[in-house]
Amino acid sequence: MELRHLEYFVAVAEEQNFTRAAARLHIVQSAVSAAVKALERELNARLLDRNSKRVQLTDAGQALLPRARITLDAARDAADAVAQVRGGLRGTLRLGTLTSIRLMDLPGLLGEFHRHHPEVQVQISVAPTGSQGLLTGLAERRLDLAFVSHTGPCPAGVTLLPLASSTMDLVVPPDHPLAGRDTVSIAELAQLRFIDCPVGYGNRTIADRAFTAAGVPRHVTIEITDIATSAAFVRAGLGVTLLPRFLADTAHGLRVIEVTDADLHWPLYLASPSDRPVSAAARALTELLRQGASA
Repeated sequence: MELRHLEYFVAVAEEQNFTRAAARLHIVQSAVSAAVKALERELNARLLDRNSKRVQLTDAGQALLPRARITLDAARDAADAVAQVRGGLRGTLRLGTLTSIRLMDLPGLLGEFHRHHPEVQVQISVAPTGSQGLLTGLAERRLDLAFVSHTGPCPAGVTLLPLASSTMDLVVPPDHPLAGRDTVSIAELAQLRFIDCPVGYGNRTIADRAFTAAGVPRHVTIEITDIATSAAFVRAGLGVTLLPRFLADTAHGLRVIEVTDADLHWPLYLASPSDRPVSAAARALTELLRQGASA
């Protein structure tokens, strides 16, 4: 049984699509199809049900998937051990991130990582469902590490390394009735029309919990997937928003007002799996971040 065949099978199972799996693996789709068929012949079992829209695991495929992942993890660990003896890390690091992460210098961080480990290929992806999507990608082994904003108890199977934090302020147009204020209470925001990210994004979760804790209803009338653009929607007269202070430069021409009686703390974490070993490359990046967090 070839490791390559297992790798291709896992990619198709996770993406539920041959085309997306091929793009993820940077190979042609026909090679993925051929590898999966070869694996099915070797195991004498059908692993995938295929149709024009979606690929689903058969019972045999569901039985194979966790064992295939364990096998690939063991092979990666063996390669890491040899690479370390030879004096350098190799392989691929799959890193998930938020759409707006200006609270830290991600290019600078990865530049320093590359200088130390030039043979590691870093693949960066953004989840369209925000922090919750990134945590799901981590749980499904599609990501090795992820930058997330999370509140509440730590999810099962995940370790969260605190990196930085910010506070979210109310942003309103200059002609808004609250524009002359420096501070505001959360109760005064009950009737406003909010621009926010969809459910699952860290900033949306923080805001929803703050309003629920205060017993104040909130109306989200426009949902966007990039919080950095929310000020532009406010500027167009479409509503108000809660904006982390690290994005304050996007609010030029608008009024930024502190909400004094609500927990609108926006934390940034590095999420890593706690239920399985991580790669040497993931450990190296985590250590680099730990050093920065403690500096």
